Amino acid sequence: MIRVSDNPIVDTVAKLVVTAVSMFAFVFVVMVPLYNVLCDALGINGKTGSEAYTSVPAVVDESRTVTIQFVATNNNGMPWEFAPSQTIMKVHPGAVNDTVFLARNPLQNAMVAQAIPSVSPSRAAEYFHKTECFCFNQQPLDGDSSAEMPLQFIVDQDLPRDIRTITLSYTIFDVTADVTDRPNGTIAAR
Repeated sequence: MIRVSDNPIVDTVAKLVVTAVSMFAFVFVVMVPLYNVLCDALGINGKTGSEAYTSVPAVVDESRTVTIQFVATNNNGMPWEFAPSQTIMKVHPGAVNDTVFLARNPLQNAMVAQAIPSVSPSRAAEYFHKTECFCFNQQPLDGDSSAEMPLQFIVDQDLPRDIRTITLSYTIFDVTADVTDRPNGTIAAR
């Protein structure tokens, strides 16, 4: 056994510090890449682009239908009511599709939100293209008010045929405190 000092208290503290540093390093060096590998393998946490898709496909594949499931989740501490206007949509690959998500701020003060998308299975993410999305920008909303937040998307006709259902999930976060562009300390809300 390694001894740092003749004092057992110093030895114990040294061992605890080494253990804590090792655990911290393990979490960031091993667990994060392992988490990403597991998410890819299990088809969870699919990442979609954060910018609008600009190339519109010319051909709509009407020979098949893909089911799109919409899911909305609030991050802890986010008081908004947030939901898709429809939970399931049947689409043809190559077609431009429109839907909206509904948001309501029940508080009296204005807030700003940011939605983070995820596509499942993860290998479908590269075939799911958003041409317009409320997730591209922060969403300000006055107190005690509601908004329809638009989403326009295309499922690429090159989507593998074994993928018949795609789940698009949004988690909405309160970013009011992070907004730095507040003239006179106010939020430019809807």
